[in-house]
Parts: sequence; C-alpha cells; structure tokens
Amino acid sequence: MVHKADLIIIGISVGLAVGLLIASLVFLGIRWYKRRADLRRCANDGSAAALPIRTNGLDTSIDSSASLSSSVAIKGLEHLPHKPQHSWWNNHSKDRFVSAPGIPRYSYKDIQKGTQNFTTILGEGSFGPVYKATMPAGKVVAVKVLASNSKQGEKEFQTEVNADVLKNLVNLVGYCIDKGQRMLVYEYMSNGSLENLLYNDEEQVLSWDDRLQIALDISHGIEYLHDGAVPPVIHRDLKSANILLDHSMRAKVADFGLSKEEVFDGHNSGLKGTYGYIDPVYISTNTFTTKSDVYSFGIILFELITAIHPHQNLMEYVNLAAMSPDGVDEIIDTKIVGTCNTEEVRNLAKVAHRCLHKTPRKRPSIGEVSQAIIKTKQRRLVKDDTMSFVREDISRAVSRIECQQLELRRMASIDERQNK
Repeated sequence: MVHKADLIIIGISVGLAVGLLIASLVFLGIRWYKRRADLRRCANDGSAAALPIRTNGLDTSIDSSASLSSSVAIKGLEHLPHKPQHSWWNNHSKDRFVSAPGIPRYSYKDIQKGTQNFTTILGEGSFGPVYKATMPAGKVVAVKVLASNSKQGEKEFQTEVNADVLKNLVNLVGYCIDKGQRMLVYEYMSNGSLENLLYNDEEQVLSWDDRLQIALDISHGIEYLHDGAVPPVIHRDLKSANILLDHSMRAKVADFGLSKEEVFDGHNSGLKGTYGYIDPVYISTNTFTTKSDVYSFGIILFELITAIHPHQNLMEYVNLAAMSPDGVDEIIDTKIVGTCNTEEVRNLAKVAHRCLHKTPRKRPSIGEVSQAIIKTKQRRLVKDDTMSFVREDISRAVSRIECQQLELRRMASIDERQNK
C-alpha cells in the first residue's frame, strides 16, 4: 500500500509539474504574440514618410483626423523654450536614439547661432516653424523645428533622419537633438517654392523651358515614391507650395508630413490634403491611392501652363477652355505668350487632362506621365537637330553656289582678256 501511495504522490507531482510547464509555455506564447503585434503596429505607425518643409499661404493643408499645430507668433525664442514643458517625447531619452550614419548632428548652439537666435523665419509648418540658417562651415540650410506637442513629431524625426538621399526630393543634411528639441536640417532651396515664383509680382518670370523641366523634375520625384519605394508611398499633399527650386531652377518635391505608405488594410483615415488639389474621388470615398497624387499633379501642370491658382477657379478656366476651339491657347500665362512653344503647351495640357480624369483607373501612372513629358522634350530636340541639319545643308549649298559664281566670274574674266 505504501508503495502504491508513493506512486500516486509521484504521479500527482509529475502531473502538476507538467501542468505548470504547459501553463508557463502558454503564458510566454501569449506574451510573445502580443509583443510581435505591438512591434508590427509600431512599425506601421512609423511608416509615414516625412520629408521637408511646409510653408503656409493660400493653400494651407487640412487634416480632419488630427488637430494641427495652432498658429503662434514668431518672435525670437518663443518657439524654443530653454526649459521645455513636459511632453510625450520627453520620455524618449536622447541616448536611445541611434545616430544615422553620414548625417551630421548639430548642437542647439549651432542652430541658435546659424538662425540668428531663431529670427530668420522662412515659414510656419504643420509640425513647427522653419528657419534659414548658416552653419559653422558656411553652408546655408533650412531648419525645421518640430513642435514638441505634435503627435507626428517624433515619428517624422526618426523617419526623416533615416530617409534616402534622392535627386528630386528635398534632402536632409543634418539634425539636432538637444535641450529637449528635435530639429531637422535640410538643403536650402534658394529659389523658394513654385507657388511663389508663379504668383509673385516681381519681374522674375519662369520661362516655358523652365516650366517644362520643372514638370519633369516633379514627375521623377513622385515616380520614386510610387514606383521606387516598397511599399509605394503616397504623398497626399502635392501642390505648388510644396515644390521647391534650387539655384539652377531644378525642382524637388518637399513636405511629406501627410505622406503614407500605400497599405490597404481596410482602415480609412480622415480627410487630408489641400483644397483645390484634392482628388474628388478621395473626398467621396475617403480612399487615397497613387492615382490621387496623379490628380494633384495634373492640377500643378495646369498651374505651370496658366499661372492661375486653384483657389482662383483654375478648373473653371480649364473646363471652359476645353470647350473652346482654341483650347488651352486661351488660358496660357500671359507672361509667356509669344515666347512659349505652343505645340508643347498643348501636349502638356493633354497630359494634365488625362491626370484629371474623373475615373482614377483611367488616369495614367506617374511613370507614364514622366514618359509623356520626356517625349515632348525629345520632339523638340529632334526638331532642333533636323533644323540644324537643314541649316547646315543650306549653308553648304549657299557656299557651293558662291564658289561656283566666283569660278564663273573668273572664267568670264579670262575670256575677256583673251578676246582683247
């Protein structure tokens, strides 16, 4: 009996041990699964790509799903308190930040000195003010100070510091994590925004050649986002104010504060973008795709052609011109009438109309748009080459005729001397 009792006790003990082991494994499995889910959710939340600067003007961005930073007066260091209030990102120790290789890290004093104590304001963005700065090495840059109360601030900061350097996107050239501040340092685009150049009252006029090249530059920038990034990235706020131009008038796409990876997870976000540039299909369905960016680009193309702002009834002019026998010729920017290539203007207008098709699937991809613009430029090169060859042939023919005339005169002179 004693032997049987011992066996029973041993069996119960083993059973309990096995049960505890199984329970522990189940508990660890649940914790592992939750941790993986949290990491996946964090990765998705951090996927919104954020590139350069936003300047408010006629077409400030809207975001009905999140409150934007309230406007504040720009006076010296009012934006940058030395002892910042407690905010959601104060818990993120700067020691936990992994420095991005190849991107310089600046101190608060460097930025403060470069911006002349934060007085060289360029604009006010959704995530904070933007300043012009001259860094210690003499390089002129644009500094975006991320507001500490911005929900997107930390994610934007981390995304931008690890962003790729690309030809047609405004690039990050440095950053600052100091005194509780997060600042992003961008290359300075000396010619400002396309919006300012199109609608200013100054004597500077964008030539048609510049406008056509700007259209191509923009398409290349968007093309990288749609076709080069994996998964594709949708800008969601394309407008002339977000197209910046360097000293050579080459355009780069800026301000990715609202951008998002194209992941179809069944969840719709609130209305985002800028009135006048927003795809009507997006407004009705709350579904944003790469074709919505194509629609916004179509608006920008008509801005390049007409210099009429979307808030000045651009689409009404475009629709009226489409019903006229003269078409887009009636609404060409008066500053370039007589100096632009009318055939190229008409070709670009056709591309723009395709981008604005009411059915998204019938709109071209941005890659197809780029190819159409390239073909427009190539036609001119071919025509120029042909004209050049024709001019050379005519020049050679004229030279031969002149030589023959000289020879005939010489022979006539000889005949006259012999007759005498």
